[in-house]
Amino acid sequence: MLNENQLEAVKTTEGPLLVLAGAGSGKTKVLTTRVAYLIEELGIDPKSILAITFTNKAAKEMKDRVIKMLGDVGYKIQISTFHSFGLTIIKENYKLLGYEKNFTILDSEDSLTLIKKILKDMDKDPKIFNPKMIRNKISGYKNDLMEPDDLVKFSTSELDDLIISVYRKYKDKLAINNSVDFDDLLILPIILFKQNPNVLKYYQDTFKYVLIDEYQDTNEAQYTLTKMISAKYKNICVVGDNDQSIYSFRGSNYKNILNFEKDYKNAKVIMLERNYRSTKQILDVANCIIKNNTLRKDKNLWTKEESGSKVRYHRASNEKDEASFVTSEIKTLMKDNPLSEIAVLYRTNAQSRNMEEALLKENIPYKVIGSMYFYKRKEIKDLLSYLNVIYNSSDDISLLRVINVPKRGIGDKTIENLTIKANKNHTSLYDAIDSGKELEFKNIIEDIKSKQDNMSLTELVDYILTVTGIRFELESDESIDSEIRLENLEEFKSITKAFEEEKGVVSLEEFLMEISLVSDVEEHKNNNDVVTLMTIHSAKGLEFDNVFIIGLEEGLFPHMNSMDDFDGIEEERRLCYVAVTRARKRLYLVNAKERMIYGQTSSNVVSRFIKEIDKDLLDIDEVETLYKPKKVIHSNIDTNAEYNPGDKVIHDVFGKGMIITVDKSVVTIAFPGPYGIKTLMKGHSSIKKI
Repeated sequence: MLNENQLEAVKTTEGPLLVLAGAGSGKTKVLTTRVAYLIEELGIDPKSILAITFTNKAAKEMKDRVIKMLGDVGYKIQISTFHSFGLTIIKENYKLLGYEKNFTILDSEDSLTLIKKILKDMDKDPKIFNPKMIRNKISGYKNDLMEPDDLVKFSTSELDDLIISVYRKYKDKLAINNSVDFDDLLILPIILFKQNPNVLKYYQDTFKYVLIDEYQDTNEAQYTLTKMISAKYKNICVVGDNDQSIYSFRGSNYKNILNFEKDYKNAKVIMLERNYRSTKQILDVANCIIKNNTLRKDKNLWTKEESGSKVRYHRASNEKDEASFVTSEIKTLMKDNPLSEIAVLYRTNAQSRNMEEALLKENIPYKVIGSMYFYKRKEIKDLLSYLNVIYNSSDDISLLRVINVPKRGIGDKTIENLTIKANKNHTSLYDAIDSGKELEFKNIIEDIKSKQDNMSLTELVDYILTVTGIRFELESDESIDSEIRLENLEEFKSITKAFEEEKGVVSLEEFLMEISLVSDVEEHKNNNDVVTLMTIHSAKGLEFDNVFIIGLEEGLFPHMNSMDDFDGIEEERRLCYVAVTRARKRLYLVNAKERMIYGQTSSNVVSRFIKEIDKDLLDIDEVETLYKPKKVIHSNIDTNAEYNPGDKVIHDVFGKGMIITVDKSVVTIAFPGPYGIKTLMKGHSSIKKI
């Protein structure tokens, strides 16, 4: 059964219609029922209907539902993604666009290869002019419908000029190769329609009824294509929620949905505000938060469901305490709930690590969505391999993993020759290196080895990221993926910092041993009954009975990158709204008074999103340090401690000793046998002067 507003949205078939569908309001049901109504009740030809959504998964789900309702007739309806629809148009009009019938489609890796070749032909160093960054810039320009000539007036630097030049050559190469890239699947139909009004008229007459899902996520190209197709009959129905627009980094523009009534003067607007997912308490919290955004259509989610329990708010003492609290609550929930109905959401991938470790210690199975387990991520395994090679240069497996990371021109043939040489001389690969690019790699390792004794582990990791070129490579690449990978590497410094502060020992050997116990976890079995860990961006479209949102602190959520930007803060608030509305029955909001992240400990202000919630809606823990960690880790180091060579000290484990050298954050101390010389953290509570 449809409610009154849903039914109105189904039956309003003529003219432009904007359906503002709040979270959990049954928009997919409305879309599929509307398609069925057009065909069964109004006798509309199925081939006259165009339904577009964003992902292949969503398109398949919609198609399956329509076929279930209509039978084989459903196969005649064009239900697809924007890119799939664009490809159909290009295939039908390739000659008009200047292509041969056998044109090929380049994926993102193919595009990157082509851009690398163009840079090489221009004699430009890819270490200075990052190919991925240039590819992403060109993709953004294409989706904003900007040609190279349009960009010239905006150029302010040598880099801008280079990107424009590469963009031109890239377009020329695609044409010569009879190829299109993924962005062209949206751009070329627009070009086709602008140059051939009769072709546009054909598609307008073919698709008299247009339905667009997730309209708030459309970019400039998708918006323009939609507008052109529906311009003649204006029987366009767009469904979306401006409060759930969270993909501006991909080029989506939430203003498209806000401007719908300007684009279509006689547009009808129907609000779907009844929620079929969450309890009243959860919806009231969501409404409290999102009403603080100014650029939105005002709506208020409500439900006939029971009120439910209050939303729980817990302020932990630090990030370990936060993970401990969440894990303890999960253990309680496990008694009456399947683990598959429990999710932990966070703003950045790096936050998963503490949760993973806490769940592992309690043997609670989990899965990480949208990213690898922390210690299984490529960049973390690369960093660990560098540490292994520094500790044991005979470790051929670790060496092979990183000898060309980042890329330094060491190919398979070089590795093959090196292997033959090592086998012949019965040595490790490292010892067999004596020339070429591989010697440059060896020199980097030797440089790190020569300096490691005067560094803490955290300083060592930082130095590795710099001198190997890993940090530079990721900072030069402006893609979201590289930003996440860099965040994960910076978060690794939190692991070394915590190890140093807890143990007081600066020993690469002991650190690698400890890490192996955590990272060498048996792969999680294909068990669906597990706790789900994921970023909030990954959680859109999903729902769980029990949801924990962690890290609700200023600078983390809302993220520091958005703090100085009005639009950025509003998008962060929409992201929080999405997170809250993932919960059906129970919602936990959690943060920490202080947090070590990226190797730095800082005291954090409570997120503004918490402060925006009516406190009567929250069950606030009165004892904020209910789950005290065994140690307040940061207090183990006295940053003001002064030492000089020759000072006599006593250590909790190693006994009496004498300081040999003092350097930055470490001291080298000579102890009697069997301990010998140890490098320790300066000012650690385990060391006392005598």
